[in-house]
Amino acid sequence: MRKDEIISHKIDWVTVMIYGAMVLWGWLNIYSATYDETQSIFDLSLNSGRQMMFIITSSILILAILIIDMRFYETFAYIIYGVVLFLLLLVPFIGKEVGGNRAWLGFGSFGVQPSEFAKFATALVVAKFIGTIGFRMDNIRNQVILFALIGAPIMLILLQKDYGTAMVFMVFLLVFYREGMSPFLLLVGLGVAVIFILTLLVENNWILFGMIGAAWGITMYMNRRKKIKRLAIITAGALVLAFTITSVEFIFSNLLEEHHQKRVMVLINPELDQLGAGYHVYQSKVAIGSGGIIGKGFLKGTQTKLKFVPEQYTDFIFCTIGEEQGWIGSLLMIALFMGLLLRVVFLAERQKNRFARVYGYSVACIFFFHFATNIAMTIGLFPVIGIPLPFFSYGGSSLWSFTILLFILLKLDAHRMHVLQRL
Repeated sequence: MRKDEIISHKIDWVTVMIYGAMVLWGWLNIYSATYDETQSIFDLSLNSGRQMMFIITSSILILAILIIDMRFYETFAYIIYGVVLFLLLLVPFIGKEVGGNRAWLGFGSFGVQPSEFAKFATALVVAKFIGTIGFRMDNIRNQVILFALIGAPIMLILLQKDYGTAMVFMVFLLVFYREGMSPFLLLVGLGVAVIFILTLLVENNWILFGMIGAAWGITMYMNRRKKIKRLAIITAGALVLAFTITSVEFIFSNLLEEHHQKRVMVLINPELDQLGAGYHVYQSKVAIGSGGIIGKGFLKGTQTKLKFVPEQYTDFIFCTIGEEQGWIGSLLMIALFMGLLLRVVFLAERQKNRFARVYGYSVACIFFFHFATNIAMTIGLFPVIGIPLPFFSYGGSSLWSFTILLFILLKLDAHRMHVLQRL
């Protein structure tokens, strides 16, 4: 190996140290969430022991990622994407059901969740396509292909009834916007989300129709001297929002599972079913609130010890931090995540080619969605949709996926001076 291929002195050690701090802190919280004073933290019968095995295997993955030639990730992006799609296609037929979702491929007692690996595979293929010489984001054909690339894993994951993971892929719209996509689609998407929520909250839909009509009229008046194409786009956006209002009832009643419907209703009315669909969130808020400013101390969380919060070592791991380390610990954890996100964006911006930059922004957006959504779930600001907290939640597939996402970027960044810039 040539000297310029040895990256130990080029890798971004600040990001590596943040990663290490998160993984170790997450491991300690997993141990606390499943604490048994009669067993060692390394006992493989405990989640903490198994998580340590996942951490060790993640270290092996990191070594492999850093050894492999950087050109591998761009050259084989489509092949990696295709393999992951094939695995996703197998899941509905031969997958095993865990937590109500058939989202796992089992190999004896060992299982992996292909949807987790679809995140970095899609990030690679999107970066590969956008990084193509001569690519233009304002080309309709290019936009259709990009939406197809993120749409394929979404559809296959929806077949597994894993709606939370499917939602993750929508963050690629932010990456498209960064690379030149019109903000119109983002605004329409945000408008659809807002209208969907308002339709559930407001009994009289004609109020919403009136709001959309008034907004359309004002916008058309302000753009009356613009080209007909812009006016047509504005009208199309208004029609999409109006269609959303009329379709909410159908989507809510026919496409969502009963337990998903209850979770949405609990979000709207937290007092609705505290012993049923709202139990997770209610106990989560009790645990976080009971921690106060400085928390109850490591391994001293009463809500945690008495197992009041289901799935506390996975999707609700933030409860353990809130109860045992309090507001200060929660703030530190959030600061750590914000530091990681800002660092990833910084790394993305300093890349010398478009492939690496797009991949970097994909990593940042995926991490942000998981971080924001998971915490919002635990404090009752978002429906419970099974989104893990990166590097903190228990699970091999999620830890491996997030590790691969991050360290491919670090590998690309370490060699950013050795690639040609693509415009």
